[in-house]
Amino acid sequence: MDAIYETQSKLKEDLGLAKVRAIINQNYKRHGTRSYVRLLVKYNIDPTKGGPYFRASRTKQGGLIPESFKAAFGGRVSKEKVLVKKAGPEPDVGHGEVTAEDMQNDMLYLCKVSVGTPPQNLMLDFDTGSADFWKIEYGDGSYASGECGTDTLIVGGLTVKKQTVEVADELSEQFVSNTGDGLFGLAFSKINTVQDSGMDDPQATPVENMVEQNDIPKEAALFTSAFYSSRDAATSKSFYTFGYIDQELVKKSGEEIHWVEIDKSDGFWAFSSESVSINGESILTTSNMAIADTGTTLALMSDEVVDALYTQIPGATYDWINQGYIFPISVTVDELPELKVAVGDREFLIQKEDLAFAPTDDGESWYGGVQSRGSLPFNIYGDTFLKSVYAIWDQGNTRFGVVPKLEASQNLTPPTATGNGEARTRVTSIAMAATDGIDPVSVPL
Repeated sequence: MDAIYETQSKLKEDLGLAKVRAIINQNYKRHGTRSYVRLLVKYNIDPTKGGPYFRASRTKQGGLIPESFKAAFGGRVSKEKVLVKKAGPEPDVGHGEVTAEDMQNDMLYLCKVSVGTPPQNLMLDFDTGSADFWKIEYGDGSYASGECGTDTLIVGGLTVKKQTVEVADELSEQFVSNTGDGLFGLAFSKINTVQDSGMDDPQATPVENMVEQNDIPKEAALFTSAFYSSRDAATSKSFYTFGYIDQELVKKSGEEIHWVEIDKSDGFWAFSSESVSINGESILTTSNMAIADTGTTLALMSDEVVDALYTQIPGATYDWINQGYIFPISVTVDELPELKVAVGDREFLIQKEDLAFAPTDDGESWYGGVQSRGSLPFNIYGDTFLKSVYAIWDQGNTRFGVVPKLEASQNLTPPTATGNGEARTRVTSIAMAATDGIDPVSVPL
């Protein structure tokens, strides 16, 4: 790694590379079920546990199934399964359409990117589960349409020319109310959704363009992410880097970077994850894969793993209304189990506090940070996992690296109406981009 670090250090000095602060979206309000429903939509998941939301067949009304999911539906079909919502658990209760109010975009962190000449600052959602670069209030999980153009963008000191920018001119209701100005896709162009005359025409992502345009050498063809608890302060130490690894943070871990080869054939950051341990008891998940997704707050795993996890939490129960596992607010950190998940051939601990994602509507329980993946054949490791590691997304070498990044402790007190991330005076993306009073630059990275 010494030669790689040397190359990156020189690039950082020559180009003036800097960390990109991941600012906490102060308009974001955690809600377990709505975050889960968004994932059901994003990954076309058919739930395997009961609740208001399930998939029902209907006649397809035209359009194309996303390429990465065609196999699951047998290609072009006249029927499709769509997510619907029941009014209650009784068998004869009717169901209706899932609306924007049933789900939310998990834009917990927003990052400043400059686009255009002269540069315009935008607050974007950095999402390793998507490969589109949308400008102006586009989010994942529903629809947006518009035209494409090319422009120059600057992120963390790196300049990318002729980047395809998808400009939304038609938005679903869900996106109109978003705080962010768009989406910064960090997956692979295989799942880019750009079309030309009705035909798929995937465009390169910003990181792919950095490589193709020789903006960075292979040794620096990567980005990194470090997320910290959003419960403990209104400010955030969370950040991304582009083109270099934070050597001090790796050194602080006391460990070498653990690497695993990724399978990008479906466009995702997918890797082998063949075991889980709960309080030291191992559960083998042979041939299992996982996707690392910064655009997701939860972690989704098999029913076998999820059921075993919550049997170790006092008072935990599966709740039909919330369509997920919940456990009492009164549970202490010491009562929470140690959950480790495999990245390649090594398991990493998920910080205990992150097993508690958000209070339920009655304020008496936590909605768990790990939930069922339903019909999905692989795990999704979102922020519940990613907050416990410093992650290196090495696109140039097709690998994913992690070192532990556990905090000494996290606040497990439920947020109040004026607490971090909860309802308050609405903050604009312009104010967030300015950072003053939102995420002061005096907070050290």
